[in-house]
Amino acid sequence: MHIDIITVLPEMIEGFFNCSIMKRAQDKGLATISIHNLRDYTEDKHRRVDDYPFGGFAGMVMKVEPIDKCISTLKEKREYDEVIFLTPDGEVFNQPMANQLSLNQNLIFLCGHFKGIDYRIRQHLITKEISIGDYVLTGGEIAAAAVADSIVRLIPGVISDEQSALSDSFQDNLLAAPVYTRPADYKGWTVPDVLLSGHEAKIKEWEIKESLERTKRLRPDLLDKR
Repeated sequence: MHIDIITVLPEMIEGFFNCSIMKRAQDKGLATISIHNLRDYTEDKHRRVDDYPFGGFAGMVMKVEPIDKCISTLKEKREYDEVIFLTPDGEVFNQPMANQLSLNQNLIFLCGHFKGIDYRIRQHLITKEISIGDYVLTGGEIAAAAVADSIVRLIPGVISDEQSALSDSFQDNLLAAPVYTRPADYKGWTVPDVLLSGHEAKIKEWEIKESLERTKRLRPDLLDKR
């Protein structure tokens, strides 16, 4: 998978993609993450990529020209499955969406800033708009990193134990069951006996029961989607 990220603050996320699973995926040749500084695509002598909005509205708006130039340049090299804009008013990101996007080969992520981007970009170049929640961040970089991480970790071979990813919370619109490790007794805080029994069928039954109970208690809205 190839992911191109367009941003005005590349230094904000460069370190993120050089650590842990994201670095491992790139080292294995399973993913390529390329970060592009939008300021390299403006003709403004001060490298500005924003301007005042028409209509007298407050704030600044990212200009159409540098974004169009950057996306057009990237499209000269490969075809993209999606051109994604990270924005608070996009479709809320979830695990099924991560699963679907992980099947793609080439993605562009555009990180917004200021009061947003010139709407013509959204009309003519963006194919998908994603939000990571109903709140506003300074920019789209954190959202882009979160979405990229959730997608890349699903690529076969990135995580050594692929069954681990398949049993994560939200894969079946359920929260994961509790997990424990050694010691089995710590300060009198004990691990459920069934997990120490070695009885696979009973352990699986316990896992399903606990998963349903936690979902009902903490995220009952997920049960409506099953």
